[in-house]
Amino acid sequence: MPTGVAIRDAREQLFDAAERVLLRAGPSALTSRSVTTEAGCAKGVLHRHFADFDDFLAELVRNRITLLDARAAVLYDAAGTGTVADNLTEVLRDLFGSVAVAIVGLITSRDDLRARLRRTTPAGIPILTEAAAAIAAYLTAERALGRITADADVDTLAPTLIGTGHMLFADRKATPPEAATVHRVVTAVVAGVVTRPGTPNR
Repeated sequence: MPTGVAIRDAREQLFDAAERVLLRAGPSALTSRSVTTEAGCAKGVLHRHFADFDDFLAELVRNRITLLDARAAVLYDAAGTGTVADNLTEVLRDLFGSVAVAIVGLITSRDDLRARLRRTTPAGIPILTEAAAAIAAYLTAERALGRITADADVDTLAPTLIGTGHMLFADRKATPPEAATVHRVVTAVVAGVVTRPGTPNR
C-alpha cells in the first residue's frame, strides 16, 4: 500500500471509501484502517485531515447532510409540479436508496459520534432530522399553493413519511422496495390532505 502518495481531494476520497466499506460490511467494519485501505492510502493521511476517527465520521455525516441540502432545494422547487405523491416518492427513494440508511445505522451504533453530532443536530437523528425538515418545507410550499389542505399538519406528516420510508428501506441487504410500493405507502400517508384540482383549499 502506498505511504507517501499525494491524494487529490483526500477528504472526499476518504468519505467515499468509508461509504463503500459501510455499504459492503456495515458499521462494525468501519475503522481508520479499513477506510484508508479502501481509499488506497496510508493510515496517516486520515489523521492529517482529522483530529481522530470519530472526528472523521462526524465530518462524513455532516458532508452528507450538505449533499442532502441540494436534494432539498430540488424538492422545494418541485412544489406545484407533478403530483405531491410522485414528488415525495422520488425524494424518499433518492434519500433511502443512497447511503442514508447505512449512515443512520452508523450513528445509532456509536455513542461518541452521536455526542459530536449533537453540536449541529441537537435533536433527532442526523440525516433523518434534516430530511424531515426538507419534506416539511416542501409540504408547506404545497400548502401555500393549495395542493394540500390549509389545515395539513406538515410537522407531523414530514417525520411520518421519513419514519415510513426508513422502515421500507431499513434492511440494507434486502432488495430495495419498488417505486410502486413506496408510492402506495406515500399515497396512503398523504391521502387525507391532498386536494383535488378545483377543490377549495379548506
